Amino acid sequence: MLFLQEVCRVMIIAIDGPAASGKGTLAKRIAERLGLPHLDTGLLYRAVGQRMLDGGHALADHDAATRLAAALSVDWLSDARLRSAEAGKAASAIAIIPALRGALRQFQVDFAHQPGGAVLDGRDIGTVIAPDADVKIWVTASSAVRGRRRFLELSPRDPVVSEAQLIADLEARDARDAPNMVRAADAFVLDTTDMDRDAVLDAAFSIIDAARS
Repeated sequence: MLFLQEVCRVMIIAIDGPAASGKGTLAKRIAERLGLPHLDTGLLYRAVGQRMLDGGHALADHDAATRLAAALSVDWLSDARLRSAEAGKAASAIAIIPALRGALRQFQVDFAHQPGGAVLDGRDIGTVIAPDADVKIWVTASSAVRGRRRFLELSPRDPVVSEAQLIADLEARDARDAPNMVRAADAFVLDTTDMDRDAVLDAAFSIIDAARS
């Protein structure tokens, strides 16, 4: 493992996949183990979406969303509200705006290509942000399992949240995100439906090791 840690310190790892597939948790754990910086790119869209809601802007207001994206500050990413279902829906709604995506793209590209590399998770890391990534992993799971995970995450803070509704919301979000959620041809597929977090991490490091070899 020491050798793996050493060679992975100068690489870009792209983790992509649908919402609640486990990609964020996996990316964070990989980054922690390898000592690499990590960026949850979905938080960028959630941050802009939350600012849209705070400012009373309609989510269909492309100009306002793009202006906010251009003014994005890393300080926005520490807002605890960004993990809420409301912020997630807002992020999905504005993520289809081409000008907004362009405004956020350079931030992500610069993060990925910083000295030493980085771990990024999102929808289009391996295809748009870092097509030159050393390792690309597409993390997926069934909508039922993803809905259950999201329910367990949100229910402690929202006692009226419905698991069935969360599953429906995820499936609807998958449909909205589909144009910007394309698996890279050279990405390894990691289906986490029947795996716990440790098993997912072990499988990911097997992929990383194989890619480096």
